[in-house]
Amino acid sequence: MKPARFSYEAPLTLEAALASLAERADGAKVIAGGQSLAPMMNMRLARPDHLIDINGLRGLSDIAVEGDRLVVGALVRHADLARDPLVRTHCAMLAHAAESIGHYAIRQRGTLGGSLAHADPAAQLPLVAVALDAEMEIVSARGSRAISGSEFFLSIFTTALAPDELLVRVRFPVSGPNEGWGFRLFNRRAGDFALASVAATLRRTASGGVEGLRLAAGGIGSVPVRLVVPAELTADASGEGWPLRVAQATAVAADIAAGESVSAEYRRELVAALAEDALRDAMERAR
Repeated sequence: MKPARFSYEAPLTLEAALASLAERADGAKVIAGGQSLAPMMNMRLARPDHLIDINGLRGLSDIAVEGDRLVVGALVRHADLARDPLVRTHCAMLAHAAESIGHYAIRQRGTLGGSLAHADPAAQLPLVAVALDAEMEIVSARGSRAISGSEFFLSIFTTALAPDELLVRVRFPVSGPNEGWGFRLFNRRAGDFALASVAATLRRTASGGVEGLRLAAGGIGSVPVRLVVPAELTADASGEGWPLRVAQATAVAADIAAGESVSAEYRRELVAALAEDALRDAMERAR
């Protein structure tokens, strides 16, 4: 199929892009890599009256470390996230997740901002944003604001972005001393969206416990979610069985939805297995 008729512009400044968004409101869509929007337009699942191509906007492809945050522009491609030295050094989970997205062509064109704004609940980068408490920098002609990853995703393909707003940067916390991470997903074929995925970060303590444990799952509901870990399970993380105990406890308590071709029970088993592996990876990297 072909897309419905639309008009197109490629502004060269952020101010021009925001002015166009403000003027056209619900009738406009922003396009960058087009890896999600273009197929939806071709199938006429999306019918924007106007496309605003932001690839020419300066400063939105930058990656920098500012204090204890890794600041990543919304136009950074998945492939650049995967290989950038700053990302690999200061937020290795983000690099790993980007490397696992789709296929080669998708990683060359798809962007961080596009993936987050599209808000597919099974996608890798929304999960990382929720797991790491990333901060979204959002701008419009009315001003700017910042919200957390957990506040940004509202439902499937739905975010907190107003029609006249644009996601311009994301701030991820840099990895600290003795901090380990794990990221595991399960899909039926390489490049497919995951049936379930889990991300974990933690720091080991001298007493044998863990602190700063963050555990999140994607693909199990309408948005990626943080998993609740009982406090008693973080006080003593000694022994080979700790990752399994945590994984089973969190999987049992998680609110997990069935999919078109997978039951909630099967997804719960996947979450338990993936969480155990992600926690073991995090423990090993935290040594």
